[in-house]
Amino acid sequence: MVEASDIWICTGAHLAEEVAAQVPEIPAAQILGEPVGRDTAAAVAWTLLSLPASLRGEVLVSLHSDHWIEDEDAFRHSLRTAVENCAAHDEVMALGVLPRWPETGYGYMELGEVSDPERGVYAVADFVEKPDAETAQRYVDSGNYVWNSGIFVFPIATLIAELERLTPELMAGLEALADSPAELDRIYRELPSVSIDKAVMEKLDTLSTLVLDCGWSDAGSWGSLGVLLESDADGNCTFGETLAVDARDNLLYSEGAMVAVLGVEGLAVVQTKDAVLVIPKERAQEVRRVIEELRRRGEQELL
Repeated sequence: MVEASDIWICTGAHLAEEVAAQVPEIPAAQILGEPVGRDTAAAVAWTLLSLPASLRGEVLVSLHSDHWIEDEDAFRHSLRTAVENCAAHDEVMALGVLPRWPETGYGYMELGEVSDPERGVYAVADFVEKPDAETAQRYVDSGNYVWNSGIFVFPIATLIAELERLTPELMAGLEALADSPAELDRIYRELPSVSIDKAVMEKLDTLSTLVLDCGWSDAGSWGSLGVLLESDADGNCTFGETLAVDARDNLLYSEGAMVAVLGVEGLAVVQTKDAVLVIPKERAQEVRRVIEELRRRGEQELL
């Protein structure tokens, strides 16, 4: 859909060299390396301000890295539809996914009125962050909520204007960075750390969505990975050397040694070269608590 010359990547500085090696067709100057993560508002805003001024009139598609797309043709069709809508109506879109279970690790959007019947575009009536289990179940049962996929489409100039209106501290910091690029490390560390969802999307006067029908999954958690792997007759999803005896609905993942379970249900058991993780699948999004504790202990090598 897009020429390599029109692709920008924002990643961690420690990954920038490897990313450049994997996509040599993308100009090196278009791979931005954050010295420290400051969440997605900073990443999106820094990328936008790094674009040539000549692109300010174009529509941009913002994609986080952890998406699994089963039907790529349908996905491209949805992106083209969103780009056409944003260009025609000068509005911001957050693409949605019909929820297949009451996920607590995603944000949700409530569907409002159909604003463009021909393109299947809805107004977003409400934008809500990750709910508790009871609320997530209510959203799924209503049939009127979609998962926030983290895929945003918008006219570049429009979103820059909204960032300036809603996040003046962030934009002032990035303007200082533009004036003093040699001070990237110091300035970037001082930027506000907030998601683009909370900083901008939830506060927009007008936000639209269309529903992706392309086999989308977020491959960013052990729970979502289980959806992508084939399961056996007892619902166990496996990768690598594994064995399940009298066990049901587990995710078993091994990068080396055998992982064997007996008499358990609903677990994610993950074995890598340096660690073993055991967690109920329904609490897979809480793995960040383990990460926080390891960081508190100073065991950075396990992160």
